[in-house]
Amino acid sequence: MRHLQLLTAGESHGPGLTAILEGLPMGLRVDPARLNAQLARRQEGYGRGGRMKIEKDQVRVTGGLRRGVTLGSPLSLWVENLDFANWERSMHPEPRRGSKAPKPVTQPRPGHADLAGVLKTGTGDIRNVLERASARETAARVAAGSVCRLLLEELGVTLFSHVLSIGGVKAQVDYGDLAALAEAAAANDLHVADGDAYARMVRTIKAVWKDGDTLGGVAEVVVTGLPPGLGSYVHWERRLDARLGEAILSVPAVKGMEIGPAFENAQMRGSRVMDVILPAKAAATGLRYARGSNRMGGLEGGMTNGEPLLVRGAMKPISTLMQPLDSVDIATGRAVKAVRERSDCTAVAAMGVVMEAMCALVLADAVLDEFRADTLRDLKQAWRLYRRQQTRR
Repeated sequence: MRHLQLLTAGESHGPGLTAILEGLPMGLRVDPARLNAQLARRQEGYGRGGRMKIEKDQVRVTGGLRRGVTLGSPLSLWVENLDFANWERSMHPEPRRGSKAPKPVTQPRPGHADLAGVLKTGTGDIRNVLERASARETAARVAAGSVCRLLLEELGVTLFSHVLSIGGVKAQVDYGDLAALAEAAAANDLHVADGDAYARMVRTIKAVWKDGDTLGGVAEVVVTGLPPGLGSYVHWERRLDARLGEAILSVPAVKGMEIGPAFENAQMRGSRVMDVILPAKAAATGLRYARGSNRMGGLEGGMTNGEPLLVRGAMKPISTLMQPLDSVDIATGRAVKAVRERSDCTAVAAMGVVMEAMCALVLADAVLDEFRADTLRDLKQAWRLYRRQQTRR
C-alpha cells in the first residue's frame, strides 16, 4: 500500500477541481504562493489556446493545514474554473429548472477518449466522457504535486523540467551544469534551454497553428539530491522506474516514457552504455564512489543510484484539431467531421510541469515509504541518519 494517496475530482468546465492528498507528515510549511507559481508555469507556452487566457489558476487550501503548516490529516486543495461562468447551463452539477437540456456531443475525436469512453459506458453524450478525460484535471495534480515538491526540498531534493523537442525540432542540451540548464529552461515560455531551438520551435508552432493542426514533443524532468537506494530491487510493484512509468504515462497525451536515453541505449553495446564505477574521495554525493556517466538516468535495479534522475515523457500531438478529422456520428451512424473543442496547438512545456508534479508525488511517497515518519522533524532526522550511514559504507 502506498503511503501517499492522491485523489482528484472535477470536470474540465465544471465549477472547479479538488485534490485530496493523504499521508503527508505533520509540520510541513505550505505556502500557497509556491503552489500558484507552479500552476502558472503549467499555463505557459507558445501554442496554448484561448482557455489559458481565461483561467488564472489559484489554490485555496480547505483542509489539513493550520496557520500554514500541515496537520498530518488529508490536505484538501481547490482550484476554481473561471471558465465555468461560460458553461454553467451545460455543466452545473445540479439540474437547472426551466433550462433547456444542452445539445449532446456526438462526433468523437480520433485520438481522444471520446469513442472508447462511449463504447465503455453507453452514454449518448460524449461530453459525459470528455469533460473528465480533459487535461484540465492536471491542474489539480500540479497543485498536489507542488506540495510534494516542498516536502522534497526540505530534504535537499530539487527538480525541474525542460523541453527536448517539439514537432521534430530538437534542443541541444548540456548536462555538464544542471543549475545552468535549469536557469536556461526557465528563461522562456517553452522551457527549452537551447535559444536557437526555441526560435525554430516558435516558427514551427506558428506554421502548424495556422494550418489548424497540432504538435507533440518530448520533455524531461531532472531530479537532484536523491540518495542511492530509494525504491526496491525486491518487489516488482515497488521498483521506482515502474512507479515513475505509471505516473508519467497517466498524464493525458503521453504515449511514451523513458529513464535517461533508454531508447538510444537500446541501440548500443553494453560497454558503451553502462555507467562505470570509479573510486572517489570526495564525490558530490558524499560517497566513496563516482560514476563516469549517467546513461542509466539515475536508476539501477529499480532503485536510485545517487546520480541525477532523468525522466522523459513523449507527448503525442493534441487530439483536438481546428481542422477536424473524419469521424462517425454516434447518434446517426453517418460520416461526419469530429467535434471541434477549444484547444491548444501544443502543450509540451505544460506536460513537463505536470511530469514534475507526478515525479514529486512518486518520490515523496518513496521517501515516506522508506522512513515511515509521522512528522517532518522525524523524517528529516531519519533522512540525515540514512545519508550518514551511506557515506560510511
